[in-house]
Amino acid sequence: MKRVYKITLLFGITILVASCQNNLAPNYQYFPNMYKSIGYETYSESNAFKNGKEGQLPAAGTIKRGFEVYEYENTTEGYELAKANLKSPLDSLDRNSGKGKELYEIYCISCHGSAGNGKGVLVEREKFLGVPSYKDRPITEGNVFHVVTYGLNSMGSHANQIDAHERWLVADYVMKLKSQL
Repeated sequence: MKRVYKITLLFGITILVASCQNNLAPNYQYFPNMYKSIGYETYSESNAFKNGKEGQLPAAGTIKRGFEVYEYENTTEGYELAKANLKSPLDSLDRNSGKGKELYEIYCISCHGSAGNGKGVLVEREKFLGVPSYKDRPITEGNVFHVVTYGLNSMGSHANQIDAHERWLVADYVMKLKSQL
């Protein structure tokens, strides 16, 4: 008798499982676009935006939060104007902090050297040539800030790595190094 119940139970489970599958009418999918998304080519045109080519642009004249406008251009004239007119906004407490030295040791020492003499590790290994000594150049805080912001010759810009306040700290420390040479 137990055997008949077991066979009946097994047969019932088999029918139940087999009845759940119907290849002619597949199951309903909630949010089918999540399962079968539309593939787009990178940088291709799309009708998802108004003009079909680019996404929503910010309003004209807006700047991102926390961005500080730097009014000197990345030209020779901008460099000369920054050298002549740009002054540091740092107060005496900021100038005496060790943060400028710390940033210089992170970003500048490998090329410019610990004394600012242009004899950093990369220069000694001849990876970069012609890194000038601060002693040989008529520099001001303004043009040091400008060069750190935009870069000059083989030196690249550090504006994306160091914010404006930190660039002023580096410029202040460079001027201290220049006075010690």
